[in-house]
Amino acid sequence: MKLLYRAAEWHAFAKMRMHTESTLIHLEGITKELGKLTRNFEQATRSRYMTFELRREAEARQRRDKNRQQKSGSSKRAKLLNLFTYKWHALADYVPTIRLFGGSDGFSTQIVRASIMIGIARY
Repeated sequence: MKLLYRAAEWHAFAKMRMHTESTLIHLEGITKELGKLTRNFEQATRSRYMTFELRREAEARQRRDKNRQQKSGSSKRAKLLNLFTYKWHALADYVPTIRLFGGSDGFSTQIVRASIMIGIARY
C-alpha cells in the first residue's frame, strides 16, 4: 500500500504547475523512496508470484516468430517486472529538468514545430 501511495504522491508533485525549492527537495526524496519501494516490491513479488504473458501476447509472439522463420514454443513465457527500462531510469531526471525548464506545463514541442514550419514556409 505504501508503494501505491508514494507513486500517487510522486505523480502529484511531478505534475505541479509551480515549484519552490522545498517542493523540489521533497520530490527528490519521494523519488528516492519510490525507487527503493519499487525495487523491494519487485524482489518480493518475483519469488511469490509466477506471471506469464497474456494469451494475445503469446499469439502475437508466435506470429512474429513464424514470419521470421523462428521456432517458438506454444506455451506462454514467464514475465517479470523489468526495472531496467528508460521510464524507470528517467524518474531521477525530473527534478533537474524542472529546475532547468520549470514545470512540465511550461514547455511544449508544438511551439518549436510551429516555428520551424513557419521558417520553412518563408524560404
